[in-house]
Amino acid sequence: MNDILQNILVLTSVALAVAFLVKKFFWKKSKPKKACGNDGCGCH
Repeated sequence: MNDILQNILVLTSVALAVAFLVKKFFWKKSKPKKACGNDGCGCH
């Protein structure tokens, strides 16, 4: 019984770690494109 519980905990922690890495490195949010000067970037 302990082996099954231990395997479940290990697999859950590995899955959470992989999900975190995928979200951090591969799930990039697309930034809304704004015309220059509308967002106060100081380019004009």
